[in-house]
Amino acid sequence: MSVNALYTDLSGYYDLMCVDIDYQAQSNAIRRLHQLFGNDGTAHLDLACGTGPHVRHFIDSGYTSGGLDINQPMLDIAASRCPEAQFTLQDMSTFDVSEPVDLITCFLYSIHYSDGVEKLDACISSAHRALKSGGIFCFNAVDKDKIDNGLSVKHSAKQADDIFTFRSGWHYSGHGERQALRLSIEKTSAGATQVWNDEHSMVAVSFVELTALLTPYFEVHVFEHNYETITPWDTVSGNAIFVCVKR
Repeated sequence: MSVNALYTDLSGYYDLMCVDIDYQAQSNAIRRLHQLFGNDGTAHLDLACGTGPHVRHFIDSGYTSGGLDINQPMLDIAASRCPEAQFTLQDMSTFDVSEPVDLITCFLYSIHYSDGVEKLDACISSAHRALKSGGIFCFNAVDKDKIDNGLSVKHSAKQADDIFTFRSGWHYSGHGERQALRLSIEKTSAGATQVWNDEHSMVAVSFVELTALLTPYFEVHVFEHNYETITPWDTVSGNAIFVCVKR
């Protein structure tokens, strides 16, 4: 199954797959960081916005918010959730905006959807170009050198009479600029089970490499991957939140 096929075919189940994600806490944390490091503007763009839950929270907090994604079925759901927002079908590596924005976000490790370091650098450049003076680019990332291939997360959810079980985990071979996000989705209905397996090729970078890519464009601040408190990164953990202020 292709990278896009899973999300296109199952776009109607995406919110169920992410039911355990606290979108409001994530959005609130980034708003606090924007207040601390950004300008006073409220124009927001969410990269790889999916079905738009983060956009919804930013709008409800007083932002003029919109998003982009490469999957039209996701954007159709996002437009229904946020009819006042503008959504566009674009690749985040080479996106354009009609007007510069004050805040760009990229949640759920989606920055890694850049296909290789060259595309990641293009995404960073595009974000820099799309921001107003004093604007910030916020995202979370995983350090390739600290990925444990044996770890994965699992949760189950029920929709009508169907039971879904979702599993996901990172895998890195130990060399190169590619890591994989391995996904498994099981749907059980009336005693019959369907299974979708997919492996997304994603860009692999260490935090040292990522900071080096960002520094020509941004003043970089790195925080612990905790949306409840604002704590500087301990330099040990393999997950972090990056706050990048436009130079």
